Amino acid sequence: MLSRTADHLFWMSRYTERAENTARMLDVNYQTSLLPQSTAVAQLGWEGLLSISELKVPYAVKYGDSINRRDVMDFMVRDEKNSSSIISCLQNARENARAVRGTLTTEMWETQNQTYLEVIRMLRQGDFERNPGQFFEWVKFRSHLSRGVTLGTLLQDEAFHFLRLGTFLERADNTARLVDVKFHAVQSDSAGAGSDSDQEYDFYHWSAILRSVSAFEVYRKVYRDVVKPERVAELLILRADMPRSLLACLNEVMSNLAMVTSDASSETLRCAGKLRADLRYARIDEILATGLHAFLTQFLDRVNELGANINREFLMPATR
Repeated sequence: MLSRTADHLFWMSRYTERAENTARMLDVNYQTSLLPQSTAVAQLGWEGLLSISELKVPYAVKYGDSINRRDVMDFMVRDEKNSSSIISCLQNARENARAVRGTLTTEMWETQNQTYLEVIRMLRQGDFERNPGQFFEWVKFRSHLSRGVTLGTLLQDEAFHFLRLGTFLERADNTARLVDVKFHAVQSDSAGAGSDSDQEYDFYHWSAILRSVSAFEVYRKVYRDVVKPERVAELLILRADMPRSLLACLNEVMSNLAMVTSDASSETLRCAGKLRADLRYARIDEILATGLHAFLTQFLDRVNELGANINREFLMPATR
């Protein structure tokens, strides 16, 4: 396969996944912002969302020091100058799909194209302002549809594996950022908490974190207990059977990477295998004892290194 084609496929799937992840984070922040809370706590939530996506600086350039729900949501949904906004991600996914139209099935191209055209219409007609929650569900549904059409129609050759590589590398990065920022924020908010109202507040926020990655029902099924921070961390980091966990993502990255790598001594394959092994044999008590933030920061650095290795070995040199 031409490296140019692999590059477009890889980034098409990454942008589609990024749009879904952004919608998930905005949705959970929007829902929790409706709970009784102080203005300062609400602002911290939206500030944390910008931190997850590393958008505090570009946001400040446009809006200044004022961080509020309306501006953050507008910046992360409809701002075309923000490369991580939902509209930008869907546009970039569509443009990458158009560049390799001959490699995709008709159903895949029509799904990407229709998603972009429909989101433009919805934003122009004010659907997002009228019902943000419904809009975010639509973005998630279109991402699910894109993956389903890919699985159901595309030959499982190199093109398929590069699409899957992009999806799960992006998902691993996002899940790590979400866990890192949200754990810090909730634990800071609940420092010294002990009253019934504080415990109820904690429950709703931990539940919101789980729902942001479609893991609340999974948590109930696996643990059959109240929501506990250490178990949330274990589920989202170390459970191989949880679809959006770090280990599950690295399992998918490793299996798809192995299918496109002809060199057994590949540095990219070695980095992916080492990272997966570290997750596979880790224990949550050891991670928490040494520091969750330090662990996740190191994980993000290694995922970025893995992405750079994939770019060097398989894709065209490109600035993203």
